[in-house]
Amino acid sequence: MHIKHSHEQDPRGRLLLHAGVLIGYLVQSIQRIFLAPACAALLAALTACATAPAPAVTPGLGAARSAGAPSAPVFSSLVASRSASVVDISTLRIGRDQSPEDIELEIAPEHDFADRLAWPLPASVRVSQIRDLASGVIVSSDGLILTSAHVVASIDEAQVRLDDGRRFTARVVGADRRSDVGLLKIDATGLPAAVIGDSSRLAPGDWVAAISAPFGFHGSVTAGVVSAVDRLVGGAGDVPFIQTDVAINPGSSGSPLFNSRGEVVGMNSMIYSGSGGYMGLSFAVPINLAMRIATQLRAGGTVRRAHLGAEFQELTPALAQSFALPASSGALVVRVDADSPAHAAGLAQGDIVTAFDGIAVLRLTDLLRQIEDRVPGDRSRMEIWRHGAQHTVWITPSERRVAKVSLLSADPPEWNDGLGLSLGEVSAAQKAQLRIDSGLLVRDATGLARSEGIRAGDFIVALNETRLDRVDQFRQALSRMPAGRSVALLVLRDRRLAYVAVRMPEQQPAARTPTPRTPISTRTQ
Repeated sequence: MHIKHSHEQDPRGRLLLHAGVLIGYLVQSIQRIFLAPACAALLAALTACATAPAPAVTPGLGAARSAGAPSAPVFSSLVASRSASVVDISTLRIGRDQSPEDIELEIAPEHDFADRLAWPLPASVRVSQIRDLASGVIVSSDGLILTSAHVVASIDEAQVRLDDGRRFTARVVGADRRSDVGLLKIDATGLPAAVIGDSSRLAPGDWVAAISAPFGFHGSVTAGVVSAVDRLVGGAGDVPFIQTDVAINPGSSGSPLFNSRGEVVGMNSMIYSGSGGYMGLSFAVPINLAMRIATQLRAGGTVRRAHLGAEFQELTPALAQSFALPASSGALVVRVDADSPAHAAGLAQGDIVTAFDGIAVLRLTDLLRQIEDRVPGDRSRMEIWRHGAQHTVWITPSERRVAKVSLLSADPPEWNDGLGLSLGEVSAAQKAQLRIDSGLLVRDATGLARSEGIRAGDFIVALNETRLDRVDQFRQALSRMPAGRSVALLVLRDRRLAYVAVRMPEQQPAARTPTPRTPISTRTQ
């Protein structure tokens, strides 16, 4: 037996070995011929990129990037110079707590619009002693302090702590619940008064900051931007709030809202919250309005307001079409009280106010601001749109009054129309309770009517300019409307009137899943 050693080669093995060497040599030759130039070209390209000059910056675009995005303002200098004008307020109510009946409708927030900014302290106090925390701002060097009315109304004691630690007992000069503006006075002189700005110059996107004492933490600073201006909040009256995303919490009520120049442009009043804490929506009273109210409170302790005895709402394009108004600007009249200045002037339900004393009314807030600036007894001119034509009425406002009504239910009969409304007639006694002289009860709402926010329990008072007492009147008025056109239904809900535009179907409407919408809020003047 012949044993092969490791160094011995079989002839067939030697042949395979030579073939492998030959193939390896061929592969190396191919790499040198084809890959070397490609690698050289790649290396040259990389070298050129490394040594090439920087590309030119495109004006207006690359320059902005290279300079960086606009940064938020630095509020440290503002805090250093303005914090001395901010005060902490502690109030005491003895023997009672504020009941819902003590709060006027205009300042009592609806649903989640809850004023949670002045919660009672969770300290161990007797049930008969309710202590609240809030904030305020010094508006005069002789001790006048601006704060929220809901903080200082119906209190037995108020203590003010200055930024330097001094404490004073304050007296209430006045409190106006409708605007939520309150005024305190302490016996001190030479105080650092805040610089008052112009809230009418604010615009969405402007930077703002608040200095307050949330939960008693003195001198806390929060910042954000203006989310909206002239924001009307349902249940909070006719105040054109400044909406911001500045963090506001219990103890911040009445605190000043500063702009980036250190000027006070608002007074933080309330928040939108489902939990009681900050949720990104804060509302401040514009400082122009707050200072005007404070001036009247200082002079006489009360505020005189012009009262027209009419209720208005925002005009939408659909409503403008319903009333054949060429432009969708103005304020729509939804109620005129009997024996009121508006009634005496000839103002009627369904009128659209397009100008007030020569100043165009583009939005509802424009009209509310004009009325707010008027003195009771001063005669004013209103331009209105009525029955497809422009008219002029003269009105002399009186002192403002507040009236409250209660709702009662109604009984059948009922009728179902093509808009998805099941309607019932209302008795004369129920109309008197509701302060209406016409109207039909909505027993059920589906389809087109429900998609526009109408729901069971509402009252349909009028269709366009036709007042409704019987269901056959509604049927007849509806039958005269062309298909595809919007009709204006005057709806009464929770003691408030509002026109709701509902588009007539092109043909018999098919069943569909509605998307309910919140009805438009209205304002009484």
